[in-house]
Amino acid sequence: MAAAWLSGLPGQAFAQVGAQAGAQAGGDAAFGALLDRIFFASLLIEPQRATTLGLDTGARAVLRSRLDGEGRGANEASLAFYRDAQAAVSAVDPAGLNAQNRRNRAIVLHRFGEELAGARFDIDDPQMPFVIDQQRGAYFTIPDFLDNQHPILVAEDAEAYLARLAAFAIVLDDQTAEGARQAGMGRIPPAWAITLALGQMAKLRNVAPEHNGLVTSLVRRTTEKGLAEKGLAGDWQRRAVSIVHDKVYPALDRQMALYRRLRAKSPAGDGIWRLKQGDAIYAAALGAATTTTLTPEAIHKIGLEQVAQISAELDTVLKAAGHTTGSIGARLSALNHAPEQLYPDTAEGRAQLIAGLNQSVAHMRTQLPRAFADIPNDPLTIRAVPAEIQDGAPNGYYNSASLDGSRPAIYWINLKSVGDWPKYSLPSLTYHEGIPGHHLQGGYAQGGGELPWILRDYFISAYGEGWALYAEQLGDELGGYQGIERAGYLQSFLFRAVRLVVDTGIHHYRWSREKATAYMVEKTGFTPARSQREIERYCTMIGQACSYKMGHTAWVANRRKAEKALGDKFDLAWFHGVLKEGAMPLSLLEARIDERIAERLKA
Repeated sequence: MAAAWLSGLPGQAFAQVGAQAGAQAGGDAAFGALLDRIFFASLLIEPQRATTLGLDTGARAVLRSRLDGEGRGANEASLAFYRDAQAAVSAVDPAGLNAQNRRNRAIVLHRFGEELAGARFDIDDPQMPFVIDQQRGAYFTIPDFLDNQHPILVAEDAEAYLARLAAFAIVLDDQTAEGARQAGMGRIPPAWAITLALGQMAKLRNVAPEHNGLVTSLVRRTTEKGLAEKGLAGDWQRRAVSIVHDKVYPALDRQMALYRRLRAKSPAGDGIWRLKQGDAIYAAALGAATTTTLTPEAIHKIGLEQVAQISAELDTVLKAAGHTTGSIGARLSALNHAPEQLYPDTAEGRAQLIAGLNQSVAHMRTQLPRAFADIPNDPLTIRAVPAEIQDGAPNGYYNSASLDGSRPAIYWINLKSVGDWPKYSLPSLTYHEGIPGHHLQGGYAQGGGELPWILRDYFISAYGEGWALYAEQLGDELGGYQGIERAGYLQSFLFRAVRLVVDTGIHHYRWSREKATAYMVEKTGFTPARSQREIERYCTMIGQACSYKMGHTAWVANRRKAEKALGDKFDLAWFHGVLKEGAMPLSLLEARIDERIAERLKA
């Protein structure tokens, strides 16, 4: 049964995407209308996504006051919704659709399968099996969401912010209850992950309410120049302080108390094998992350082979630059510590680093016409990961822009230690997270074209992360690396190959995080601190680390196949035009490339 607020929104109801809607949908127009109904109804259970996409306006403005998972029964409502949606789309006969909609139908069903994948294990998601860990939970995501994605332009937005702030306490308590339920089945994160999560919660909790970012974000944005004239004057600080003090902090205290108790009960070990059905959960997670049926043993073997291959390429590059002695990892480590490669570990140094990233983005924009057509020109903001969550956050990640253009995309970089980011390594990261990586790929998909709403902001890790790693390679082809920066590009590839080894090592071969960290340090030359953060991420975000290199391998194989088949008819801009068709599983990507090759040969 849906959480109470879900059933009261005007003009929206879960029933509209039930089996009856599927039975009535015949032909392309009706199918497109069905997908749109499903998409807009899905925003009822993902109101934060509505805000992220800029779709929480007009009749959907009420969503701006809500949070995902708010209220008991919300998880059950979500499962019921996606089961109904899956049934509705499955009921549409693909024989009555054109080729594009047959493809859209397959991709949408893949998406619904992902949404329901955890249900057979009684967890939310096989790739993220824990309710709370060092990188998951409302405590981790909501403060950042409120500060960076919730808009405040008029007084109603500030009121909606306060409503979400109060809802934050509800979601915290709901997650605490679910964490306790999962713990009753033995599903407890590793003790060190709980320690990291508790440390981050403490940073949120152990500050006077009036100085908490949850309050200061609202105060700052309601007093910015020009906003007072829009009617934003109000007692915002007092009201926000009251909610944080009376609701949020007590809910955080309850969550922290539970996880302090659970830490002592956490089973030994670091991989998902620690849990009941751990091997089956890992198989499901690995399948979802890579969109393949490859076994952990096969992926581990691929990783070892690619580590050796890329290390040999790096050896050549490093020797040419005068770095001739020691292992690959030792030479890279020495390069990492070279004074000329390091920004100052100061606020000014961090600002210089981000300025350098912006320069790389600007330069690559000038090169894109050599490989792309109809290039999106969406703005991209580069920011440091908030200090409150940098202990558990990834080293770099990307948030897409709103569909209405009201909020730019954000490329985040974790600057907990500037020493983690020697200068030679940064261009490849920028091409991965920015352009021609995630930002460009997302720009093509969000541009719409013929894509239904439900697929414009859909992300499949093997496709998207594979593309972003391919984008680093494309950066090399477009002259994006100067001198020793090419070693940074190859190191990035080596890092992703190492991920295949350590992820399967942790979850299948039962490696400890210490063993996995030591392997990463040895092979990549990354600092121990950076390597440990990476390994800890893989321990609680299951299988996702394998999506990058497996996806990259597929993109490269598809391009080589197209080049061989088309000869003089091959064109990079034509090949990259597939981005306009949105994310898809790797098997469908291969089939689509085959179709496009055949179409081009006939042209």
